[in-house]
Amino acid sequence: MTLPNPVPTAFTPGADGNLPVGLAPFDPGYLAQIATELFNGPQPELTLPTHAPPAWPSQPAPPSFLDLTELRPELVPLLDPVPGPFDVLSLRRDFPILDQRVHGRPLVWLDNAATTQKPRAVIDRISDFYRRDYSNIHRAAHALAARATDAYEGAREKARRFLGASSAQEIVFVRGATEAINLVAQSWGRRNIGPGDEIVITWLEHHANIVPWQQLAAEKGAILRVAPIDHRGEVQLDEYEKLLNPRTRLVSLAHVSNALGTVSPVREMVAIAHRHGALALVDGAQAVSHLAVDVRELDADFYAFSGHKVYGPTGIGVLYGRSELLDAMPPWQGGGNMIADVTFERTVYQAAPARFEAGTGSIADAVGLGAALDYVTRVGMANIARHEHELLDYATAALAPIPGLRIIGTAREKAGVLSFVLDGFRSEDVGAALDREGIALRSGHHCAQPALRRFGVETSVRPSFALYNTQGDIDTLVTALLDLTGGTRRPW
Repeated sequence: MTLPNPVPTAFTPGADGNLPVGLAPFDPGYLAQIATELFNGPQPELTLPTHAPPAWPSQPAPPSFLDLTELRPELVPLLDPVPGPFDVLSLRRDFPILDQRVHGRPLVWLDNAATTQKPRAVIDRISDFYRRDYSNIHRAAHALAARATDAYEGAREKARRFLGASSAQEIVFVRGATEAINLVAQSWGRRNIGPGDEIVITWLEHHANIVPWQQLAAEKGAILRVAPIDHRGEVQLDEYEKLLNPRTRLVSLAHVSNALGTVSPVREMVAIAHRHGALALVDGAQAVSHLAVDVRELDADFYAFSGHKVYGPTGIGVLYGRSELLDAMPPWQGGGNMIADVTFERTVYQAAPARFEAGTGSIADAVGLGAALDYVTRVGMANIARHEHELLDYATAALAPIPGLRIIGTAREKAGVLSFVLDGFRSEDVGAALDREGIALRSGHHCAQPALRRFGVETSVRPSFALYNTQGDIDTLVTALLDLTGGTRRPW
């Protein structure tokens, strides 16, 4: 495949207001108080950046949902776990699903970029919650409701600490990173993006960080610009900065590429966006299981991730947003839980984060996410990152001699993903052959078609690594690929 030169970096709606792609109309559908001071005492002073949007029109200050609920902080202790020594074989025993055979072979789970397996601590916590504590939250006066609320809001506080946010009020529970990005597009975006305004993304993005911005641009008559990547799969920072101008309202970028494993220089890219008066959203779905994340150090305005990518359940994720921004954004869905007062003439909404959590949320899944964040914190993100980097180096060297194998994406900073193609074989056929050997990995376009097409391919095979993977898993993969290609087995 030959790419146009130069690669186009702007997609402009046509006369009918639509982008030159088929788009359907988009219809957007406590740790309780650790101590009283956590919520009612002095809070860190935050300064609204000059690039923030105008404040949402004033209305009577709604009561916080914390004022409406009995708090039971003693039920959810928050002692900081101290990471212990990293013993991968011991950690593997925490994941019961790995102790099985598939097609008569021991399961080798290398599909971690799609989803991670769940440790017993998460499975047991969800089960215990349903057996002992389950109730709807926030408003009832009975004991189970108080316990469930404690557990739910406790998970919010754990997510705050995991991301380094200033306040639990900056943590919104969503279904996952996809919903988080759509929330920002439909709430902040609809209010702040207008005709001729510009949104910047990169060629590395997952479809979830492309399509919502296409839809918004088509609706508003805005322009979507795309920062190019080089032959390694790294964002070209000089070209990225050239795209930004006074009409740029938002930069939205992946922290880690799900298709290539590239770790983007997020802090630098956010700083560049802010210099040009734009906000920055970071898609952290592929980063949080591999890297320690501090949203204040990154200076991100928004940060999104999915629970199932970090050893938690599906159906739960987190949107971090600066409190000033969340407080200025209208809700994107209406219903119970997110209101302070309703009459037939008007509705007064809760403050953030409740205003963005309409209806009954994924309560048990949030509790499970809290347990997952406890687990990775106990293992230690630095330990995980070191182990996975060693695996990545080992796998890169082990795959290199396989006849006809080409690695897609060779960025100098990578995390946990190796994407490759094999001459003479369709990616789907390679995936099926490896499955017969008990090896589970992803083959296809990985919901990142532009990134793969940048390298002239439509699909790839993608082994991806997690804290429980071993060099033995990689050896099994290499042996299977050598058998498939007729190559020479390595003397282990």
